[in-house]
Amino acid sequence: MCGLCGFTGEIIDRDDVLKRMTDVITHRGPDSYGYYTSDKISMGFRRLSIIDLDAGSQPIYNEDKSLVLMFNGEIYNYKDLRKELMEAGHKFYTQTDSEVLIHAFEEWGEDMLMKLRGMFGFAIHNTKDGSLFIARDFFGIKPMHYAMVDGSFVYASEIKSILEYPKYKKKFNHKALDNYLSFQYVVPPETFFEGIYCLLPGHYLWYRDGKVTTTRYFEATFKPDESLTLDKAVDEIEAVFEDSVNAHKISDVEVGCFLSSGVDSSYVSTYFADQKTFTVGFDFGDHYNEISWAKRLSEKIGVDHHTKLIGSDEFWGAVPKVQYQMDQPLADPSCIALYFVSKLASKYVKVVLSGEGADELFGGYTVYNEPHVFKLYQKIFNQKARTALANKARKMPHIKGRGFILRGERVTEEKFIGNAFLFDDKEKDEILKDTSIVTRPQDLCKKFYDRVRGYDDVTKMQYLDINLWMVGDILLKADRMSMANSLELRVPFLDRKVFEVARKLPTNLRVNRKNTKYAMRMAALRHLPKETAQKEKLGFPVPTRVWLRDEKFYNIVKDMFKSETAEMFFNTDILVELLDEHFHNKEDNSRKVWTIYVFLLWYNIYFGSDKVVPPIPENQIDD
Repeated sequence: MCGLCGFTGEIIDRDDVLKRMTDVITHRGPDSYGYYTSDKISMGFRRLSIIDLDAGSQPIYNEDKSLVLMFNGEIYNYKDLRKELMEAGHKFYTQTDSEVLIHAFEEWGEDMLMKLRGMFGFAIHNTKDGSLFIARDFFGIKPMHYAMVDGSFVYASEIKSILEYPKYKKKFNHKALDNYLSFQYVVPPETFFEGIYCLLPGHYLWYRDGKVTTTRYFEATFKPDESLTLDKAVDEIEAVFEDSVNAHKISDVEVGCFLSSGVDSSYVSTYFADQKTFTVGFDFGDHYNEISWAKRLSEKIGVDHHTKLIGSDEFWGAVPKVQYQMDQPLADPSCIALYFVSKLASKYVKVVLSGEGADELFGGYTVYNEPHVFKLYQKIFNQKARTALANKARKMPHIKGRGFILRGERVTEEKFIGNAFLFDDKEKDEILKDTSIVTRPQDLCKKFYDRVRGYDDVTKMQYLDINLWMVGDILLKADRMSMANSLELRVPFLDRKVFEVARKLPTNLRVNRKNTKYAMRMAALRHLPKETAQKEKLGFPVPTRVWLRDEKFYNIVKDMFKSETAEMFFNTDILVELLDEHFHNKEDNSRKVWTIYVFLLWYNIYFGSDKVVPPIPENQIDD
């Protein structure tokens, strides 16, 4: 697990520039560094040693050194590929999975990507023709960013590395603020930095002769097999998941596991008997503290369990560090909790497994129940009638049934933009000073819905979340928060073989009136207590709603809402009104308030005078 960066062409003080770009992502790889420079390209690398600890430093070359590789990730089937490539005549000088990539590229070109099983973001430079090939894994577990700057191509695992390239003139991307306010994250490929883009999951990029071209090589589509029985589906899930976990545990260093009260990480942890698991929680009662759940499970499955209770001041104090490490504002407060559990784990291990991806692939979010809930209502009442009822409901007080009428008004394509929907276009018109950037979030989602017109509503929602929510929120925070603590995070649910099973499940084996993730929970039930396997989906509950009704934290946010930064972007009187409504318990505006607060804090760090560069985590070492 590592970080990489680079740029084409010449620049004054090239070596110093490359070193700065590489050093700023030291947290991704504190164990060693590597450089490659020529008159065509400069490439930098930081390594977190996981496989072939002594001989796996990068750059990695092919036999005649015509190809140069720098790689971030893990290839779990590298031994099988290595054997195949050696039989084809390739010679290896290390035992790393990294070297497999460069010979695979030499042998199969772009087609090598569909032979891989793993997570990756890598760059291969051809010294003969000057071209550069960059690829990102199937689901976007590992990051990759790029920009064209003054005729040069610049790339890096993290945006903060590109910001160190002196020819790039940092400029705020106003369009990103629009979709951030609706989705709580920046929708890829856009970023908050004008001219810097995110290479999308399942895509590769060629830089040749001064031009950039991107191509999609993988798309996560569903193909339900309606003949599949529950018993057969459960057998297949159990078998493929066990295989995936075992593959993801391959390492030359100790591997641990995150453990929450939910079924996903709990299922993973059942393969960690006598090994280490990690949980954090908040001192706000059982709803915000999963430690007791995790402790009971850890005793049953026999793991060495480690926990941490996060204090309120500790949480709020970490927010600037977290937003710096995220590169871009992310209004999901669970990313701070993830920062703390990663920090805890990094004291004991260098690699952890986690449960990300299960909800998107197997249908785990509670909101996926809505098509079932509203099916009869929308059949009885046509669109015109539902709209009339909703208009009346909007004028009613918050009584039982009001929310049902409001949610039932619109079809899935109009109301579901992912697991977070904060500000719609009308609300953005009210709070933003520059309303010219405002768009309907549904318009952005349309291109995804258009690709799955033939799917049922549940599958449409899953497809949208795989392409937006999972990439922009779930996997982004997983990578950044683990890497901020020099910890490799692996996600066995997001394995291509697991997906091949998940994609063929009939919808009723994913989501039905009994439960979400139905078949997957039944597989987990073979390994877990019933109360864990069937536990309702909670996410990672963080008490922001409670904190924002505490005078201390209310005043912190209020000062930010009245700041010069806030005045640049927002009608601040409306911001304060949102905050006051929440503080006085008139409305639950906590998510909207937090979203704006996080953005303002992040803006001050990257564009103001409050830049926060966190100290190197305790587990990092000097070169």
